[in-house]
Amino acid sequence: MSTNPIIAIHNLNHYFGQGALKKQVLSNINLDIFSGEIVLMTGPSGSGKTTLLTLTGGLRSGQEGSLLILGEQMCGAGDRKRMKIRRNIGYIFQAHNLHGSLTALQNVRMGLEVHPHWTPAEMKARSQEILEQVGLGDRVNYYPSDLSGGQKQRVAIARALVSRPKIILADEPTAALDSKSGREVVELMQSLAKEQGCTILLVTHDNRILDIADRIVNMEDGQLMAQTPTLA
Repeated sequence: MSTNPIIAIHNLNHYFGQGALKKQVLSNINLDIFSGEIVLMTGPSGSGKTTLLTLTGGLRSGQEGSLLILGEQMCGAGDRKRMKIRRNIGYIFQAHNLHGSLTALQNVRMGLEVHPHWTPAEMKARSQEILEQVGLGDRVNYYPSDLSGGQKQRVAIARALVSRPKIILADEPTAALDSKSGREVVELMQSLAKEQGCTILLVTHDNRILDIADRIVNMEDGQLMAQTPTLA
């Protein structure tokens, strides 16, 4: 494991609203995550987990403190810089966010369209390859309406991993799944991420999947509390 963190968050504060309505949602966050680590973030609803995930993913700029992603400062970062960082990040959400009018293959291919160096033929071949890896090689031309909840989430995982990103950010990826499908989904994320050497930061309320983590961090009222190394 590299000695330099791939995600380095120091004294990070974040606020929503202005003036009298201004509310602090993240307070003095400090968290280093290293290449290849799987870190799970737990905590009650409204504690700031998703906000921290969106800042880490470059979906919005950090406000105060330091937020280094792949060595790039995201506090005060403009649109162009954040877009550049997002090309190295795969996202998996609770709602799979698939386009209903596109097949599984076309949905996955969308994960490559922000990468200009891929040719159309390469995009199709890579999309097919990753769908086979998630066990959907026979479903490439199916539309989301013809897939189960677990299969849709597998397509979402394939889309997140298709470009071989350095970081995977996942927000409650098992929340809409039964226990068997949820377990299969996180084990699939774990094995593919290890295979591709990427880092996972996963927000969850699902106690059934905590054992996949290298580390568990807990968020309460906008603050990071205990960090728990999992037992090998």
